[in-house]
Amino acid sequence: MSDTTVEPTEYLFSYGTLQLEAVQQATFGRKLDGHADQLPGYRLGLLEIRDPAVVATSGKAHHPIVAYTGDARDCVEGMVLRITSAELRQADGYEVSDYRRDRVVLASGTAAWAYVDARAA
Repeated sequence: MSDTTVEPTEYLFSYGTLQLEAVQQATFGRKLDGHADQLPGYRLGLLEIRDPAVVATSGKAHHPIVAYTGDARDCVEGMVLRITSAELRQADGYEVSDYRRDRVVLASGTAAWAYVDARAA
């Protein structure tokens, strides 16, 4: 007997294309549940995406990217998405190498994963 219902066990903060239903369907096979939150101490920028598969999925050649500043005045708006551990690995496959997944604490106090600029220290 197999149980196909898997409870989300991870939180992923998305400030970009992972909020798009088309990207969620392509990456996870479903629309994700989530709610608004903020990522303090980070600044938002843009990254040119060169991976044709990622551009095809998102429909965008430039994706948002965040870098840590440590400045409390810097804050990035986004969504906290509830996902499974397996879906977190799927998200890793979607993101290009310019991003790295870090553990962050959101304005709400929620500990979540976020994809940040891998080129920054």
